[in-house]
Amino acid sequence: MLCYCVFSMSNIYESAEATLGFISSPCLAKVELRVASRGISDRDALSKPDPCVVLKMQSHGQWFEVDRTEVIRSSSSPVFSKILLVDYYFEEVQRLRFELHDISSGNNGLRDADFLGALECTLGQIVSQRKLTKALLKQGNTSGKSSITVTAEELSGNDDYVELSFSARKLDDKDFFSKSDPFLEIFRLNDDGTESLVHRTETIMNNLSPVWKSFKVSLNTLCSGDHDRELKCTVWDWDSNGKHDFIGEFQTTFKEMRIEQEGKQLQWECINPKYQMKKKNYRNSGVVILNHCKIIKMYSFLDYIMGGCQIQFTVAIDFTASNGDPRNSCSLHYIHPYQPNEYLKALVAVGEICQDYDSDKMFPVFGFGALIPPDFKVSHDFAVNFDEDNPECAGIQGVVEAYQNCLPKIQLYGPTNIAPIIQKVALSASEEMHTKEAMEYFILLILTDGVITDMADTREAIVHASHLPMSVIIVGVGNADFTDMQILDGDDGILRSPKGEPVLRDIVQFVPFKDFKHASPAALAKSVLAEVPNQVVDYYNAKGIKPKCMSDYESTRTFSP
Repeated sequence: MLCYCVFSMSNIYESAEATLGFISSPCLAKVELRVASRGISDRDALSKPDPCVVLKMQSHGQWFEVDRTEVIRSSSSPVFSKILLVDYYFEEVQRLRFELHDISSGNNGLRDADFLGALECTLGQIVSQRKLTKALLKQGNTSGKSSITVTAEELSGNDDYVELSFSARKLDDKDFFSKSDPFLEIFRLNDDGTESLVHRTETIMNNLSPVWKSFKVSLNTLCSGDHDRELKCTVWDWDSNGKHDFIGEFQTTFKEMRIEQEGKQLQWECINPKYQMKKKNYRNSGVVILNHCKIIKMYSFLDYIMGGCQIQFTVAIDFTASNGDPRNSCSLHYIHPYQPNEYLKALVAVGEICQDYDSDKMFPVFGFGALIPPDFKVSHDFAVNFDEDNPECAGIQGVVEAYQNCLPKIQLYGPTNIAPIIQKVALSASEEMHTKEAMEYFILLILTDGVITDMADTREAIVHASHLPMSVIIVGVGNADFTDMQILDGDDGILRSPKGEPVLRDIVQFVPFKDFKHASPAALAKSVLAEVPNQVVDYYNAKGIKPKCMSDYESTRTFSP
């Protein structure tokens, strides 16, 4: 039996520590945090505490204050009204610390305040549970009777879309030898008095009663989410020289347009102000009709996560001979007593983020390309813990231990086939798909040191998986030439199966670890996980699957302690 040195998890986690702000990436959403506390012990018999919560965030190993609540006088179970607003990044580990202080009367500073306890957690833990309640930890990490509760709500701009279609009748004829060629423009009137073009329809040639094509536009674009905002609509007669003739205009709001949803047809008189002033008998220059108005609800990543959707995280590890003998310090699988290898760095960096979105923290781990006991036949989808009935490991620490314990028991071999692993996870994802609910989304992390040898089968497996609630992350470990692997990442073109069938959506992200050798592992995690939220949303929105418990979520937005 070979002897392998197993180093502490703290060493690995230090290597995978997120470095906030290391890469500039747009925040996925803004999250409102509401805080309450219960059972704060009185400072003395004569007075109740005057509590305040200070929110700190970790950056480069240091805690920095980002916001704080108001001070509530004489309360042992305060419910704070001040909302703490934070930027949310799925692809980062965002460590938060909520400190409860007793602020003495007449002094809002912390210098003379009594420290009552703190809660440390990640933002991912809060949003995945929506409401997190824990005992307050005091100095020395001792917990008392007091607790703190944090609830999360996404502060969303309105990402919903609206589908509109317009027609007109009896428009003014602006042409001598034919009828007008009308088109419609819609402008949003901004707070500063300017106008923003929202949509321009196609031109209908030679027609005074045109029916324009329906179109979709976000409510943010249409009216900045304000249903009462004025919209100016103008109708023009198109001319090839670009000097279009003005037919008329009218103003409306989205609030008014929504009447059409109730089955009432809405129409506006198209007015030319010049004609209105000059002609005594002028009525209008035609009528514009709203034929169709439909709101298309677009749900966000946090809508699904807060609605109970779990991220099922699966790991697949390359045990082919090209990695080198694990007993040799040059091997990619060598277990150094103080420094984690690239497999461990990548595994922990990605896994530490995904684990916040899985309530049971049990992760299946598979290996491929090794000769495994007892008969030492090659396998491309064996359980790393050697329990084929239950390949799950408890937490990221369990994954690390299973990997380290596995190495002495197997013989590295080959070839590098990853299609069997993708097919195995796809089977679980297909079972989830049939539920038609947003309860489980699967992320498969494949760690490999070389170009795969079953490219045709892998392409076929990925095309099939693109129809499922599933994403595939591939991290290339070592210094091999991974050029061919870029084929699987659809960023440079549409991946197709050998039969020519295209992927339904881009679900693969490939990153060579060597690009991040001199960066923090957090930078690697950001790169490989940045696309996941959109992949989750694209899948469920395309299927018309709403977040589960959404009605419950909306009805419980008012926090009660």
